[in-house]
This record gives sequence, structure tokens and C-alpha cells, in this order.
Amino acid sequence: MKKILALLLAVLMVAGLFTACAKPNTDGTKPSEDEKVTYTDPEKIADEMTSADGKYEVAFITDVGQLKDKSFNQGTFDGVKLYAANNGKSYKYYMPANGDQATDDDRINAVRAACDNGAKVVVAAGFMQEGALRAAAKDYPNVSFIFIDGYPVVEDPTVEGSPVLKNVAGISFQEEQSGFLAGYAAVMEGYTKLGFTGGGGGTNPACQRFGYGFVQGAEAAAAAKNVKVEVNYSWLHGATFSASNELQTMATGWYQNGTEVIFCCGGSMFTSVASAAGAEDGKVIGVDVDQSSQSPTVITSAMKGLSDSVQWALAKFYEGKFSELGGTGTALGAKDNAVGLPTATWSLKNWAVADYEALLAKIVDGSVTVKADLVEFPESTANVTVNAVK
Repeated sequence: MKKILALLLAVLMVAGLFTACAKPNTDGTKPSEDEKVTYTDPEKIADEMTSADGKYEVAFITDVGQLKDKSFNQGTFDGVKLYAANNGKSYKYYMPANGDQATDDDRINAVRAACDNGAKVVVAAGFMQEGALRAAAKDYPNVSFIFIDGYPVVEDPTVEGSPVLKNVAGISFQEEQSGFLAGYAAVMEGYTKLGFTGGGGGTNPACQRFGYGFVQGAEAAAAAKNVKVEVNYSWLHGATFSASNELQTMATGWYQNGTEVIFCCGGSMFTSVASAAGAEDGKVIGVDVDQSSQSPTVITSAMKGLSDSVQWALAKFYEGKFSELGGTGTALGAKDNAVGLPTATWSLKNWAVADYEALLAKIVDGSVTVKADLVEFPESTANVTVNAVK
């Protein structure tokens, strides 16, 4: 994340914006010199602002789940707020209708509303935005779209060789690396009964990479310690990335049957798993952002640089360099300091930060590699038994 943030700061300093960033006025008017401030905490920035002309040039389209999910949506929106607030840009978020049951039409309507409300650049979260971005990018060719957890989008997926849309920038992460570090950390801490519950029903590429990396990390640590590890692995009750009684019941059953820590990968699903962990003296591994403040059950979090990457991409747009990203896919990983575990809130007792940093360095230099295959249920290995819960 440091590299992305360093690039962002360099761009802002060249533009003369970082040292005196504009505080957004609630009425959309331009702030005076003595009102300028630099924000570092997104919680100090309003989620909603009022524009004098009703136009908002930076838009955010949420994924399924809640805006303030303390995970994927919120981490992405934090980047939008920080960039907009520190650069005097108007901003607005849009939630597709029908919540967790949103359809492609609902997402298309949300993106179109953003464009009609004056958006120059739209940040859309989640792979399910593909259809909406395809439609909007063709209807609004002068608007740029940043597709988080995305990839290049072609004009017509049914036509072989269909050209990519140059006004859509796909930004993804090497979640398998972050998942690997979380699985390795859990086993090095002394846990041998693990769980993984993921969102998207097994079709979400980011969650698949997180889960597959988690098992690989557990295998590597188990081999290093010469221990055997069991992993309950399920996509049940996570299709909509939401908290549910069914998910909490499943997690409770896992804990009662010996599971010590569950890696919960799926937005608001965290609430259900953390509740089960709290009641059963279990532990949780968070995802996307540092979730340690959300529950005392969290031992660490498999993070990715959502906020930093959004700010970096928005800076590219406002510096007139969006063409470097548009029509392409940018995958950010350990080499970009864009994935990892949160050392600032380190609570592990049996694995040191220095050892974590040494392992991370090996991933960066390639001496430790993590497979990124999109598998629904990874196979058992020499040291890890995977129990597929379907």
C-alpha cells in the first residue's frame, strides 16, 4: 500500500494540492484559503454532501450489502471520500435498488443516475458491476469508470475479439497473497482447526483467491511446524454477502465442534461470524480492511489496499493520465504494498511481526509463490485436510 500511496502523494504534490487540500463545503461552494485542510481519517468526512447545483463529479456505486459494512464497500468509499475531500471535488454515493437482491437493471440505473447527476468519474465496487459498466460506458463515452475488483470490459462479450471499452479501468488485487499470509499466521499462532466462509456462492473471483490462498498459507505453515491442520470450507449462506441467522448457526456449529478460528470473507457476513465467535469463545480473521476494531474476536485481517488504490486511480484521472489505466486490468499485490496483514494492531503472540515481514518480503521477491487459480473448493494437501461444506 505504501507504494500506491507514495505514487498518489507524488501526483498530488506535483499538482500543488497535497499541502493545501480543499475542505468540501456542504453547499458546494469553493472554500477559502483559510478553510483548507488535509483529511487522513475518512470517518471525519461526511458520507453525503450537498452540491449547490445538484451535480456531483465523483460518484461511487456500492456493491451488494451495506455502504458502511466495515469491509469492501466502506473501504472503497473511504478512498472516494478522501480524494474528493482533499481536492475540493463534489462526491456522492449511489446504492442500487433492491439491496442484496439488486439486478443488473438496478445497477445500470444507479450508474446512469450518477452520470446524469454530473459524474466525470465513477468508482464502481464489485465484479457484479460488469454489465452495468458495459452499458454505461457505451452510453456515456466521456465519463471514466474505475472498476474495483474488476478487469477489462469488452463492448460485446458474445462476440469474439470484441474491443475493450477504453473508458473502463479494471483494478484487482492478488488476494491469494493476503489470504496466504492470514492462513500462515493462524497456524503459526497455534491454531490447527480452521474455517473459511466466503461470499458470492463460490463465483466471486476475489473471495475465491482469498480462500485458496488461505489454504496454501495454512499448508506452508503446517509443513514448517510439522503439524496437521483441518479446514472447514464453505460458500453456504454467503451468496449475498449479508449477515444471516443461517450463517451464524453454521459458524456456531463449527466452533462447537472444535473450529478455533474462521476466516470470514464477505462484507456484512462478518457480523454473523463474529457473533458466533463471541458466544463460543472462538476467533475470527477479518477481510479487506483491518477489522480488529469491530470485534475482540479478530486475531488479524487479510487486507487489500482499497482506499489507497481508489485515490491512486482518481489521481490518474485528474492528472489527465486515465488512458494509462483505461481498457486495461491492473492487478495489485505484495510488490505494490497493496495486500497484507495489519501490523499496527498486531495481537498475535506466537508469531512475530519481524517474521511476518520476512515472509512478505519473500512473496515480493518471488521466492515464495502463491497460486491464484479460481477454485471453488481447494483439494486437501499433505498437511491440510479440507472439509468441503456444501
